[in-house]
Amino acid sequence: MNEKSKQRIDADNAFLRTQTQSMVRERILSESDTIAQARDTNTARLRELRLQKETQEREAAAAILPKARKDRKPD
Repeated sequence: MNEKSKQRIDADNAFLRTQTQSMVRERILSESDTIAQARDTNTARLRELRLQKETQEREAAAAILPKARKDRKPD
């Protein structure tokens, strides 16, 4: 009584294959999104650190330049 027809078995197998492919595709996309998000977060962090460093270097250079000009003798 619980015997399924060959057509039903084939249909079930095709559905399972499709479902499995869909699940794998979703997992891959999810992993890709996670990697991309981590990369973007790291890039933003590194950009912020670089901008802070450049600002500090500009401020240090600006502090040094006026002192050098004061030490010069007028012409």
